[in-house]
Amino acid sequence: MLNPFFKNQGPLKINDIIKFLKLNIKINQNQEISDIKDLVSSNKGNITFYHSKKYKDDAKKTKASFCLTTESLKIDLPKTCEALIVDNVLLSTSKITSIFYPESVNDNFDESVISINDTEFKNKVSFGKNVLIGKNVSIGENCKIGHNTIIEKNVVVGNNCSIGSNNIIRNTLIRNSVRILDNCNIGKHGFGFFPIKDKNLRYPHIGIVLLEENCEIGCGSTIDRGSMSNTIIGKNTFLDNQIHVAHNVKIGENSIIAGQVGIAGSSTIGNNVKIGGQAGISGHLKIGNNVEIGGGSGVIKDIPDNSKVMGYPAKNIRDFLRDNR
Repeated sequence: MLNPFFKNQGPLKINDIIKFLKLNIKINQNQEISDIKDLVSSNKGNITFYHSKKYKDDAKKTKASFCLTTESLKIDLPKTCEALIVDNVLLSTSKITSIFYPESVNDNFDESVISINDTEFKNKVSFGKNVLIGKNVSIGENCKIGHNTIIEKNVVVGNNCSIGSNNIIRNTLIRNSVRILDNCNIGKHGFGFFPIKDKNLRYPHIGIVLLEENCEIGCGSTIDRGSMSNTIIGKNTFLDNQIHVAHNVKIGENSIIAGQVGIAGSSTIGNNVKIGGQAGISGHLKIGNNVEIGGGSGVIKDIPDNSKVMGYPAKNIRDFLRDNR
């Protein structure tokens, strides 16, 4: 499930896509392309992208009909997926995504919001002063919303949820019994752009933020919605204050993350993980289950299950203690 809120402008003809990218390629059958998706979630009739050997295994199994990639990487694609060779895979992906989902590029403030007193939630929700609600918002039973909070368009809130004061939420699905403390920003697009000469091209973010049951988001935290997949906080996972979770990050169940931790885009955190305060995790990494990461650590490579690491670069905690006697 990607973002159920952005409208897909497809289908598009594959030859129109090729023409738009100014590629010197000829396709015999002008097939309709219904959507652009990542390697894993793509199906027949979709276009995908493959830009790094890190995703070789996913590339081999993709079900997409076409793939934006490079000459050196196309060998990893199955015969059912035709390679479209481009100079810059991510830039081309951004351009095509913008055609399918033009509303996903910019995040201007939601002009549709109105006072909760003028909505159907007036007698259903316990709320403070100056609460604003946008269009296409659903709020379950027994929920509380604090002062000066704005729930912008395209948000679903489950039952028994508590949302504190001074929060801004959009493009987010919130399951039952979730607690969001004060001063959080959830569901904005991530930090994705491409420098082009004298300007930066924004990367569309068509994913959502998904907060699973009974998780807690600490004060001052920021959770970006996904670009080509969703950003997910797992069931019963607790985030401390001032944490940044970037786009496409997936955090498993029953994990505990202390204050001021930063997790860069497209990293995956397993179940039962503990991360100490002020740790930093680089992008596109896989942190296994039952991992413990010491405070102030810098993680720059994958960490296998059941590991305890610390330091910069993060290493086995026994090695860290030995080297720092």
